[in-house]
Amino acid sequence: MSNAVDMPEVGDKAPDFSGITQDGSTVSLSDFDGKKVVLYFYPRDNTPGCTKQACNLRDNYSDLGNHGISIVGVSDDPVNKHAGFADKYDLPFPLIADTERSVMVAYGAYGPKNMYGRIFQGTKRTTFLIDEQGVIVKVIKKPKTGDHAAEIIKGFGLS
Repeated sequence: MSNAVDMPEVGDKAPDFSGITQDGSTVSLSDFDGKKVVLYFYPRDNTPGCTKQACNLRDNYSDLGNHGISIVGVSDDPVNKHAGFADKYDLPFPLIADTERSVMVAYGAYGPKNMYGRIFQGTKRTTFLIDEQGVIVKVIKKPKTGDHAAEIIKGFGLS
């Protein structure tokens, strides 16, 4: 039913990724060598939960940056949809348009989901905290969309 792989765990080397962002540039994990990275996967641009999550990260972007944390969002929406979403909500971080779902699959963030007893394939809202050496230090499954920045700071042990 799915070509999903197991989700990487704490202590694993973060799978390398590369993708096109809302402004047409390419972003890769290697761009963040020596930096803390938040790689967050979300289902859809402009939906209530995804908007709340993105705006929480936007509103706390300076604080996260002060802790040396970079943010990258990933969904399978196309570049033009990401561009509209980022412009509408003034998002200061890259959103990867993973239309082939290669990044999502590498992180186990795409696969079977269950909603009201109906099984379907979709993006699993999940956040990976990656340290300066490229190692996963925390996996946040089903993050709190309205308080995600606080979860991230705590997850990195910075609170």
